[in-house]
Order: sequence, then structure tokens, then C-alpha cells
Amino acid sequence: MSDTGSWFPVPDEAVLPDGLRGLFAKARERLGFVPNVFRVYAFRPERLSAWFAHFRQLHEPTEGLNAADREMVAVVVSAANGCLYCLVAHGAALRAELGDPVLGERISYDWRRADLDPRRAAICAYAEKLTLRPREVTREDLQSLLDHGLTLEEAWDVAELAAMYNLTNRMAMATNMLPNPEYSAQARPG
Repeated sequence: MSDTGSWFPVPDEAVLPDGLRGLFAKARERLGFVPNVFRVYAFRPERLSAWFAHFRQLHEPTEGLNAADREMVAVVVSAANGCLYCLVAHGAALRAELGDPVLGERISYDWRRADLDPRRAAICAYAEKLTLRPREVTREDLQSLLDHGLTLEEAWDVAELAAMYNLTNRMAMATNMLPNPEYSAQARPG
């Protein structure tokens, strides 16, 4: 088992296609390390490329659904699923995007007690319900997002983000993926 925790082989970066080696280099430049999700998913390089392209599209901020809101969905889904990797990684990203490590931690542990505004609470409620009780999602759940100022496209994004993180959580757990230690120190007061 490597430092990624993966039960699957983690390929050496040198054998990866050029595009993925470029992705790893950009991550190293931006973050100072390569996220273990990239390293573990590289077991199936073509799928890592597809997953990352989808990830990038879903994390494009819009007027009514900013980067912090999108990371918040990742955190709520990951907390509901008990996904260690995604909760730690996206918890760090949420703290950074909010610029408020205390609020980021509160959302990570219990979004209901984080004193969120009604719009963010509606986003969290929808993401959590879609994760834990998808058969119970109704038109009223969608309407709640619209009533709190999201467009139809942004409501779709919330649903798609929740769906993608359910997949990602399950793959992280299926591989035994461990969070990079660097995430724990990110976006915390000095």
C-alpha cells in the first residue's frame, strides 16, 4: 500500500499520458503536491481524464452558485457518506473559498448548526437528501432551490455536483484512498 492508501496499484507518473503528467505538474505548481485522488484514479488514466474534465465543468462558478457553494455541496455529500478523503480535501477547499475556517469546519461537521443563510441551507438540504434519500426527492425540493434564487441551470449543477460526489466518495472508499496530509494545514488561521 502506498501513501495514498490505495488497494489498487498507483502507476508511476512517468508512464502516464502527457495530458495527465501536465495535470499533475499543474497541481504541484498550484497546491504544492499532487492530490491522491489524481494518483489513485490514474490506475485508469482515460477515466481520470474524463472525471477531471467533468469536475472542472461543475466547479465553474456562476452568479448564484459561487465556488464556496460548490465546495459546500462536496462537503455535505462527503459528510453524509462518511468519505474521509473527500471530506478532508473539500473541507480544506471550502475553508479557503469561504475565507472563514470556522464556518468551513462547522459546515463540514454539521451544516444544520453552522448558522447558514436560508439559501445555503436549502442547497445543503437538497444535496444531503439527494445523497441519503434520493427516492424521496420531489419537485418541491427543486422549487426550494429556485425559491432561494438559484436558476434552473444552477439547481441542475447542485444535483450534478451531489451526484458526482456520490460517485467520487464511493470510489475513494472502494480504493481505500487516504487524504494528503497537506490538506489538514490548508486555510487555517496562522
